Amino acid sequence: MEILWFGIISFMLTMYVILDGFDLGVGVIHRLIGKSETERGILIKSIGPVWDGNEVWLLAAGGTMYFAFPKLYASSFSGFYLPLMIVLWLLILRATGIEFRHQIHNPVWKSFWDTVFAVASTLLAIVLGAALGNVIRGVPLNQDGYFFLPLWTTFKITSDAGILDWFTILMGLVSLSTLTMHGSLYIAMKTEGDLQIRARNFAKLAWWFAFITSLLSIVGTTYVRPEFWKNYSEFPWGFVFPVVGMATFLYIYIFTSKKQDGKAFFSSSIFIASTLLATAFGLFPYLLKSSIEENNSLTVYNTITGEYGLRVGLVWWIIGIILTSIYFIYIYRSFRGKINSSTETGY
Repeated sequence: MEILWFGIISFMLTMYVILDGFDLGVGVIHRLIGKSETERGILIKSIGPVWDGNEVWLLAAGGTMYFAFPKLYASSFSGFYLPLMIVLWLLILRATGIEFRHQIHNPVWKSFWDTVFAVASTLLAIVLGAALGNVIRGVPLNQDGYFFLPLWTTFKITSDAGILDWFTILMGLVSLSTLTMHGSLYIAMKTEGDLQIRARNFAKLAWWFAFITSLLSIVGTTYVRPEFWKNYSEFPWGFVFPVVGMATFLYIYIFTSKKQDGKAFFSSSIFIASTLLATAFGLFPYLLKSSIEENNSLTVYNTITGEYGLRVGLVWWIIGIILTSIYFIYIYRSFRGKINSSTETGY
């Protein structure tokens, strides 16, 4: 059951990054490719019907973590209290940027909330990547399951770890470039004309940044956590994840160059999923590794809840995921197709 619930949480977090990831990417490029108020309105309309539903995956993953691995939830939420508050405020600012924009038809008002939406989306993409970097690197967990990290350090490779240090910032840049590419591909798929052309060009630019930062992150991961690759040497079948990731990453550029936007966006989604699953494979069985004492680390085995609760929870999780899937299929089918200035979406 431990492996099953580890897989369930990995799946839910992956779905969040894929679905809300293009929302974040649209926010990042919102003011960069939207040259007029009308074009920025089209960008908002493209995600308007789905952005709030996409964020449910993050909340559901947090709730599932609390249920299946309560000790992990307690340790991580107490140690990362300030960063989690930052994430919460950035989520709130993104929401207000979207919702308040169309409340008053004034250019200054709309420009202000467009900027709030863009800045909050950019910072959130970086912070989420930095969060993954902290999980990969490990934290100074004591024997009671608690830890403290400064919010930032000197950013030198040899300096002590911080919530924001050279490695976590690098992972934040990986996240930013990848989600910017993902969001640009989504806009290229959903729009037409000059806006679509600019989105394609921006996707290609972001692709190169994602390529460079991803290579650097592999080197950085090997430096901060050499044992990350142990599972790959013991279970070679795990290489399917990075191999699929590399193949789909190449296809992103090929399909974008051929103006096959739907295939490029699908390839981007598979690339993100493969990358995250490859990371989960390398981390297993650790959920939060201690950087000061191996025995203090939190694993799927020493943080799991009771067997009976897991079995009952699995039944309700299956019911919930079926209902959620029906909802998402309905929403995305209802709002499929191209978006333009005359499209009615409520945004």
